[in-house]
Amino acid sequence: MTALIDLHFFPNIEYFTVIAHCETLYVEKYENFQKQSYRNRCYIKTAQKIDRLSVPILGANKGKPLRKVKIDNTTNWAIKHWRSIHSAYGRSPYFEYYENEIKDVLCKEYDTLFELNYALLECICKLIGLRTRLELTTSYNKTTDKEILDLRNEISSKNSSTIVNEVSYIQVFGNSFDGNLSILDLLFCEGPNTISILKSQNSELIIH
Repeated sequence: MTALIDLHFFPNIEYFTVIAHCETLYVEKYENFQKQSYRNRCYIKTAQKIDRLSVPILGANKGKPLRKVKIDNTTNWAIKHWRSIHSAYGRSPYFEYYENEIKDVLCKEYDTLFELNYALLECICKLIGLRTRLELTTSYNKTTDKEILDLRNEISSKNSSTIVNEVSYIQVFGNSFDGNLSILDLLFCEGPNTISILKSQNSELIIH
């Protein structure tokens, strides 16, 4: 399968389920930034609650190209994010196997949100063992060729429903399962089994 998708920050599990079912994934480089979206936020599970991590950005008004949205690096946001991630997952079964690579990518200083998100996407795909070929679009097109599944804006923080029938797994905190968090939750909890879980999940949109 070949799909086209928008670029998120530490994407959630349904996003990576799409990747796991793709031979080639086109990442939209020429879209406009959208506020209150996964483009600069993700969700992790802590001992007290589901916590939102948001990347601070500068002057990203609606209609500004995502690739030109700059990160506000004056706030030490990456270190704060990493502390939250460490607090949430430091005792998870596979945290120590992945922490150094993820921290190195996250805490490197990036100029734009697109650069950060794409670096994290490549890093996580590598750690999971996904062999999906990632390609960047070269221009913006409202429609796609019929052989390319257009999933832009299908995975949205404004949409409570998901496109994936998610498989539950044992999480670090709580007795109830909280689904579709950042891929970090699944990776730190399940480690090398992550790829099998992603490939086992079904969706009418991506499985034909």
